[in-house]
Amino acid sequence: MPFGPGPGPASHRTVDIDGIEIFYREAGHPDAPVLLLPHGYPGSSFVYRHLLTALADRWRLIAPDLPGFGYSGTPAPDDFDYTFDAYADFLFAFAQEMRLDRYVIWLHDYGSQFGFRLAMREPARVAGLIIQNGDIYEDEFGPKYDGLRRFWTNPGPESRRGIAQHVSLDGFRDEFAGELPAEVADRVPPDLWTLHWSLMSDPARVANLVRLLEDQPTTLAWFPRQQAYLREHQPPTLIVWGPNDGYMPEGAARAYHRDLPGAELHLLNGGHWLLETHLAEVVPLVRDFLNRVHTPA
Repeated sequence: MPFGPGPGPASHRTVDIDGIEIFYREAGHPDAPVLLLPHGYPGSSFVYRHLLTALADRWRLIAPDLPGFGYSGTPAPDDFDYTFDAYADFLFAFAQEMRLDRYVIWLHDYGSQFGFRLAMREPARVAGLIIQNGDIYEDEFGPKYDGLRRFWTNPGPESRRGIAQHVSLDGFRDEFAGELPAEVADRVPPDLWTLHWSLMSDPARVANLVRLLEDQPTTLAWFPRQQAYLREHQPPTLIVWGPNDGYMPEGAARAYHRDLPGAELHLLNGGHWLLETHLAEVVPLVRDFLNRVHTPA
């Protein structure tokens, strides 16, 4: 039975995690099955705002702003290491603080790395995975990775300056609106890059974000372990993917069938931000999946 008569509003709250004030959005009944929504780069919980209200009748959706993103606090580098390891540890601590004992994890962009590590850390708590343009197959990287690879193979001040050039309003616009077909490009609101740049443009935040981008090569060593997790545990998985993505084209989605041959896969005519361009198509797919794998006891 649903917990309410229909979609409901989101609440906006804060919680202290290891001395960091963390902002998060939450929707749905507190006793409903949980959908955990870690965000990626250069976003925040704002990218899940429509999804939260669309599914709040039956599920509890929780979307935190990661440290140094959105409306969350920005600890000094001595207090928080802006690396993928640190963000994975943060997501675990957040789930612990929120007392989440079972959940479906949404895996998108960098959030897929943090979410996968949470799943691997506590596989018994995972009711399922929803993968939306979150890649773990290096051989299927799209052409936009070529520039990043040049920075990865030649680390140092020059590469850092090159990365920093992308941490800008124009860089954010390209992240949110790049590669989309003309017929859907105008569905992406400029709020995405203007809001997120206004929140990220503080020099300390820029420096922290450059540090995170520099750390991205460390994720490559995790890919085989994440693939092994999928093969061993075979979690119920829904893949909703926008193939018009310079980082993660169609092949990056289909590669999941190597390790999860039974995963449900839907390729939509969008790009990296399907919740902005194809929400009406994504929500019924997610609702059907959750109704099958993650319903009230």
